[in-house]
Amino acid sequence: MSPTEAGYLEIDGGRLYYESAGDGTPVVLSHAGFLDSRMFDEIWEPLAAGYRVIRYDMRGFGKSDPVAGPVCRRDDLARLLDHLGITQAHLVGCSIGGELCLDLALEHPGLAKSITLVNSTPGGFDMQGEPPRYLFEMFDAVQNGDVVRASELQICIWLDGMYREPDQVNEGLRKKALEMNRLPVERKTFFIADMQPANPLTPPAVTRLQEVKCPALIMAGSLDHPEVLRAASEMAEHIPAAKQVIMDGCAHVPLFEQPDVFLSHLQNFLP
Repeated sequence: MSPTEAGYLEIDGGRLYYESAGDGTPVVLSHAGFLDSRMFDEIWEPLAAGYRVIRYDMRGFGKSDPVAGPVCRRDDLARLLDHLGITQAHLVGCSIGGELCLDLALEHPGLAKSITLVNSTPGGFDMQGEPPRYLFEMFDAVQNGDVVRASELQICIWLDGMYREPDQVNEGLRKKALEMNRLPVERKTFFIADMQPANPLTPPAVTRLQEVKCPALIMAGSLDHPEVLRAASEMAEHIPAAKQVIMDGCAHVPLFEQPDVFLSHLQNFLP
């Protein structure tokens, strides 16, 4: 495996941090909207043994600069790939990272060699029923500047999930997740950049799933919100070359909770 290379890309007056390692067909990893690129730590080296792997911190997360207004996440990724000279890649994204990968595959059909969407909902998907527990309390804590409370609630929502309490989740994983999550909470990244994102894909992806031309792996954790699981089923049903996998015993970030199991599924899917 070649050594990891790290750098920054200037975008709209701010810097986007990225890392690259390995050789071969590019595999691009896009993180969830409450963590950062460190969520891929456990699968990074195994993937880089057979592929050129790229991961990055979205603006407002990790080592990337804060955001000053709404952003278009798929445009940021497209600009990063252009900067790295990548014309085709396997796109792997979790949560909002998967949503932007799907949007990018629809907008630039030749760019995606495959897409792996992990606990993602397609743009325009109508979430029904009760929202995730603690969601409104978390929003209030962010708006009131209670970073510690807001961060804990966000980890309860997405890492723990609807059906587990904090003491039922690996303590080390929760600690690492809280460390990643604190910065975007302090920066109010979601409220500034993503609540009303710039340049949304039109028409939205949920109406265009049948247009996806590349193979797709649709993955979800069995303990996630039922509407996220419903979204996974809809994508698996309507994307022509889709395969669905449900990972037991984990919630919104199965690749973070069970990296070995996730990696096995991904490597069996990638050519």
